[in-house]
Amino acid sequence: MSLILFPAAPSSEDAESGAPAADRVVEGASAFRTWTLNESADGKTFAGIWEATPGAWRISYDEWEYCAILSGVSEVTRDGAEPVRLKAGDHLVIEPGFEGIWRVVETTRKSFVVRLP
Repeated sequence: MSLILFPAAPSSEDAESGAPAADRVVEGASAFRTWTLNESADGKTFAGIWEATPGAWRISYDEWEYCAILSGVSEVTRDGAEPVRLKAGDHLVIEPGFEGIWRVVETTRKSFVVRLP
């Protein structure tokens, strides 16, 4: 077994840039930065840090994800439900089958662990 320590502030040069798929955008023009800090040998479990600028897009989860909000403010709304406001210090699990909207109110950074099916 090994112990893997992640940097508190990963280097900007190591970030992978992205954005929501155009057909999922609800409002704004969010930009993402993702630092994948660890990946399992089978490629099904990975952990890292994700950051997004303001905007909103539809989400649909096939995977399981645990995340901790490090900074910023976001809202996650399950289809047909009220928004859940997320801020620094909040932790959540999103399970497969979740569908709704992720809205970044203030640039948000989270740490995450994802397990693919």
